[in-house]
Amino acid sequence: MNRRRKIYEGKAKVLYEGPEPGTLVQYFKDDATAGNGKKHEIVDGKGVLNNRISEFIFTKLNGLGIPTHFVRRMNMREQLIKEVEIIPIEIVVRNVAAGSLVKRLGLEQGTQLPRSIIEFYYKDDALGDPLVSEEHITAFGWATPPELDDIMSLAIRVNDFLTGLFMGVGIQLVDFKIECGRLYENDMMRIILADEISPDNCRLWDVKTRNKLDKDRFREDLGGMLDAYREVAQRLGILVETDNALTTGPRLVQ
Repeated sequence: MNRRRKIYEGKAKVLYEGPEPGTLVQYFKDDATAGNGKKHEIVDGKGVLNNRISEFIFTKLNGLGIPTHFVRRMNMREQLIKEVEIIPIEIVVRNVAAGSLVKRLGLEQGTQLPRSIIEFYYKDDALGDPLVSEEHITAFGWATPPELDDIMSLAIRVNDFLTGLFMGVGIQLVDFKIECGRLYENDMMRIILADEISPDNCRLWDVKTRNKLDKDRFREDLGGMLDAYREVAQRLGILVETDNALTTGPRLVQ
């Protein structure tokens, strides 16, 4: 990607100009971060796994008519995506009590919530991505009320799909974070799903053992982060065991 102009670099991905107008190339890095970048390590292979897992999920969502920025995977670390105007809000959907919800409300981790809860966080690392309300979002012009309706509708549809997808392979979807953007096509604008969906931004627990298969293994110094990501990919059918798996390990399905 050295020949292409860098548009933006985040903690886990880099965006470059795309091969044609209205497109970008999204590159997945091996960086693992927590605490808004305060904790940082390089985990070899993480970017490859996240690229493939996110490709798999976004392809399924596109097939269901849920609009996303994903066009196609270009190679092991890069995706071609549609260029969107990112809305500066992180949307978190919670099904089970974990993470900051436990700390804020004094809930026991693992408590099944009465219903799925949608929370909004203002995207600003310097402020620690603070929790905000719909009133904040509309008052400060980050999104309009109709856009928020579209965002919440997308979040609910994605949650329904992901819950079933992961439960089908013995994984409980505890919570996840998504981002949305405005896609401009001619004179039309619509809200679509952007960023990625991977173990970096989902909490995933094994249904039987409650073993964590996500970035909490890095946040909580549990170890085995890459193995957990491989486990998710393998269960989803993205990784297959080779005949000589004992010597080479699983391989990525092309």
